[in-house]
Amino acid sequence: MRHIVFAAAVSFTLAACGGGTADADGDGEISMEEAAAQTADMVRPLPGQYRATVEFVDVELPGAPQQVQDMMRGMLDQGPQTHEYCLTAEEAEKGFEEMARQAQEDGDDCSFEKFDAAGGQIDAIMNCEVEGQGAARMTMKGRGGETSSEMTMTMDAEAPGGQTMTMTMNSSQERIGDCDA
Repeated sequence: MRHIVFAAAVSFTLAACGGGTADADGDGEISMEEAAAQTADMVRPLPGQYRATVEFVDVELPGAPQQVQDMMRGMLDQGPQTHEYCLTAEEAEKGFEEMARQAQEDGDDCSFEKFDAAGGQIDAIMNCEVEGQGAARMTMKGRGGETSSEMTMTMDAEAPGGQTMTMTMNSSQERIGDCDA
């Protein structure tokens, strides 16, 4: 499920503005490829050094053993987690299309139930099935631009054994300068 969270965060960091729902083939689902095509004309992030911050806001694990619940709630007590990375010009240009390609290669079966990105605002619902790990439905709302993005994600997941989990997190990314040589 961690890969799903990362893929979602990357996709909406790179999707800054565009238009409309992208169900090109009318099958009721928006594939990663259809969403990528919808983002082709969107503003791309500027290359440079970025600081990414993820903060877990809430986690619910009904029916899980207390030890597991305590471990997951410990993530909330850690506060925001940050890391820095360099986004090259080539990576910035690839944007969402490259992320979609990589997600499919990693064996995730993800599609969008909803994908609206207009005026820098993002409102989407992504459903994923990860072989051997279960299913997840992520609701994502936020905004993105050339040098920053903010998003709130809520993931409802179900493991193969029927256990469920709901997790809410805030994610932000900010350009902090040029990449170190």
